Amino acid sequence: MKHLGTGLAAFVVAMAGMCVAEPGFPLREPEIKTWTELNDKGKEVHFMTIDGIMVHETDEAKQPQPPIVTPGTVSGCDQAGTAPSDAIVLFDGTEASMKNWTDRQGGPTKWVLVDGALESVKKAGYLQSKDAFGSCQLHVEWASPAHVMGSSQGRGNSGVFLMGTYEVQVLDSFENKTYPDGQAGALYGRKKPLVNASKKPGEWQTYDIIFHRPLFNEDGTLERKATFTVLHNGVLVQDHVFLSGGTGWNGPHCATEYKAHADALPITLQDHGNPVRYRNIWVRPLED
Repeated sequence: MKHLGTGLAAFVVAMAGMCVAEPGFPLREPEIKTWTELNDKGKEVHFMTIDGIMVHETDEAKQPQPPIVTPGTVSGCDQAGTAPSDAIVLFDGTEASMKNWTDRQGGPTKWVLVDGALESVKKAGYLQSKDAFGSCQLHVEWASPAHVMGSSQGRGNSGVFLMGTYEVQVLDSFENKTYPDGQAGALYGRKKPLVNASKKPGEWQTYDIIFHRPLFNEDGTLERKATFTVLHNGVLVQDHVFLSGGTGWNGPHCATEYKAHADALPITLQDHGNPVRYRNIWVRPLED
């Protein structure tokens, strides 16, 4: 193939990507205006507004103070932490919070409550939240079995699915090699984690996920890709990644593509035949 100039090459790449929006962070660029005025001494004074609000505005009618949120507590090895005051608590270790979950048909789940944790049992099927969510901040803690069995994808395998569709892989990846885009912290089949931040089998691990849902046009075509930021045990493993497509299995060397869906869907935890445990699950809905 002949060498393409920079502009033409960029055009070809854009066409190959179907011109799907990949805005920078934040997802919407602010509107910024600047100007200068003379003060009463004839000196120039610079002004700037961001989305119509003056920089360093003190009038709370124009620039309200942020809502106050009481932070939750950090989890320990044997004790789960608590959620922020504005979070929706999906599971807090109690029998009552198990009622926030169903099987994929909306019926009672076969997952069990063990020592304050949700545990997948063989052939229990996927677990999904009763409530539906779109863009959100999700906190979830998980532990693979302390007794190690199997290797690669057969060891502590599960997954956290945003909108029941887009998977952050759960796997015992401590001294356990597998394909990189299928290890713990991966966006399954689409993006390997920046680093492997896995703890030892049986130890509690955390995912903090910032997710912005994909947007679809009325005709079902993709308008904006989903984005993921993921911290695994406090370590950044996905840095505002634009998800290039779906994360479903489509054969040993292929992932599914985007398919239009509702604006809000349940959060789902995968039963992959391994007794993986979950605790301290909470979510904070975000604007699109």
